[in-house]
Amino acid sequence: MIRILQIIGIVCGGGVEAVIMNYYRHIDRTKVQFDFVVDGYEKTILDDEIQALGGTVYHVEPYKKNIFRYMNQIYHIVHDNHYDIVHSNMNTLSLFSLFPAWLAGAHHRILHNHSTAVRSEGMRSVMKQILRPFAPLFANHYLACSRLAGNWMYGKEMMSSGKVMVINNAIDLDKYVYSSEIRRRYRRDLQIPVDALVIGHVGRFMYQKNHGFLIDVFHEIALRSKNTFLISIGDGELRSEIEAKARAMGLESRIRFLGLRKDVQSLYNAMDVFVLPSWYEGLPVVSIEAQANGLRCVFSDRVTKESGLTRNTEFYSLEEGASAWAEKILKLSTERNAKAKEDMSASGFDIHVQASKLLSWYMTFS
Repeated sequence: MIRILQIIGIVCGGGVEAVIMNYYRHIDRTKVQFDFVVDGYEKTILDDEIQALGGTVYHVEPYKKNIFRYMNQIYHIVHDNHYDIVHSNMNTLSLFSLFPAWLAGAHHRILHNHSTAVRSEGMRSVMKQILRPFAPLFANHYLACSRLAGNWMYGKEMMSSGKVMVINNAIDLDKYVYSSEIRRRYRRDLQIPVDALVIGHVGRFMYQKNHGFLIDVFHEIALRSKNTFLISIGDGELRSEIEAKARAMGLESRIRFLGLRKDVQSLYNAMDVFVLPSWYEGLPVVSIEAQANGLRCVFSDRVTKESGLTRNTEFYSLEEGASAWAEKILKLSTERNAKAKEDMSASGFDIHVQASKLLSWYMTFS
């Protein structure tokens, strides 16, 4: 059996951990086993499942607190446990895990880029631009979640060379098939009327996801239609700020901030329109999940067009403003895509197929 060390950073309900866990759940674990490095010493919502599936979870010093201790811990984890394959999902920050993995003797060091960047993210953008040329230096295998993410990290020339493999953010499509019964049950539990228009969003509360604009859009929707609600799933450093903004706008009774949830696949059923106003993305796994549920989807034009897999998906410019977004959303048909599963499978996002491909690739290292 091959053991692979997956480095995923902070566990907070984000897309990266969702992607890796989807592959972990569906890969043949008699041939490949994943172990995980996560930031922070507190138990996460993934620990029990990982251990039940046969994996080990290593908790390390968050890189933001002490990068040198973080790197030292990575070195000892790789060296002391004789990991030959290290798969880093930390984007530009992978430099700080793959360098110690190289020093510790790991022969196969995988850089997997899941994101891009924008200039308006302040110091975070500056650091990404500084680290980007160095991130691949200690890798010898290169992955990306989309061509956009690959072009951003590695450059178009390297992408064209065939050295970079695109790994789709695949999901278990059966878990996302729409259910009217689940819809009724969840709306009842959330105290949302059966006939209400429900806007949905799933994402970590951080600059990238643009929650402030989402609240502005919903405010405009709420002004135009009283029977409307917003479901927001996720957690993060900006959550309290966004909740305060919603309260200041008088929207607290119309928004359900649900935090981290293990039943996200069921919650999609309670929604009518899924909105993703991100400033940037690689290829968001939530966009795949929402489309697999058949939802009408509205993404910002900063989200890669590669994520638009069904005719139920539209892209709007953030420059149009919240009022224009609200008017467009209210005019949309909320009829679900009845062929969602077939569309997603044909596009290459069936985890059963994609996990087998990833397994075959890993097996070439043995």
